[in-house]
Amino acid sequence: MVQEKLKTLRKQRGLSQEKMSKILSTDPSNYSRKERGEIGIHEEEWQKLADALNVPLEEIKEEKLSGSVHNDNSTFNDNSGNYYSQYFNIPNSIVENLQDYISLLKKEVEHLKKENKNLKSQSK
Repeated sequence: MVQEKLKTLRKQRGLSQEKMSKILSTDPSNYSRKERGEIGIHEEEWQKLADALNVPLEEIKEEKLSGSVHNDNSTFNDNSGNYYSQYFNIPNSIVENLQDYISLLKKEVEHLKKENKNLKSQSK
């Protein structure tokens, strides 16, 4: 689990949650929730964490989706310094189905790129 790896690496490096929260420019309770997986970690935060822990980004960041998907696009600032996030619990079967569909679409895009390239070369 990513959160356990994050916690273990942080402790191995002798870093407190308070120090990590400063690195991410957030408060310690917010960092603690991120480390426990209760709220999402943004893309730019992953890189800051990897740098602080002196590990490659790929070692701590998990790309595979799980049943609980964090919708980080819904995060906003209400100008009082409070941040809000909305979360959706999506069954694993639906996530897997969507991943399969995305894979199929990527293959189709590659096929269309090749076809487009061939057509362009024929018209010259």
